[in-house]
Amino acid sequence: MNVPKDLRYTKEHEWVRVRGDEAEIGITDFAQGELGDVVFVELPSAGARVAQMKGFGTIDAVKTVSDLFAPVSGEVVAVNPELKDNPALINQSPYEKGWMIRIRMASPAELESLLTADAYEKALGAHA
Repeated sequence: MNVPKDLRYTKEHEWVRVRGDEAEIGITDFAQGELGDVVFVELPSAGARVAQMKGFGTIDAVKTVSDLFAPVSGEVVAVNPELKDNPALINQSPYEKGWMIRIRMASPAELESLLTADAYEKALGAHA
C-alpha cells in the first residue's frame, strides 16, 4: 500500500498535498482499494466553499457510495476535469492523476490537525 510521506491524511482516508496557499485533495490508495472500481464522482464546482471535515461530494464505486470529507476549509479553485469522463483515474493513480479538488485554504493551521503519513499508517494498522 502506497502512503506518500509528503502528504497529510484524514482518518476518513482523504489526502492533502499543500502547494503554497492551496491544498490538492483526493482519496488514499487504501480507500480506493476498499471501494473497488470507481464509476462516478460528484464534486463541487469551482467557487464553492467547503468546511473542514464536512462533506464536499460523493464517490460511487461498484461496491458502495461514500461521502468525501474536506480535510481543510476554503474555496474550491479547481476540480479535476479528467474525472468526469475517466473516474477510474482514482483507482489507477490516487495521488497524482486521480486528485479531486484544489482548495485555497482559509486557515492553513487546520493542517496541523491532520495525520502525518506515519500516523495514518498506524491508524490503518500497518505497524503492529
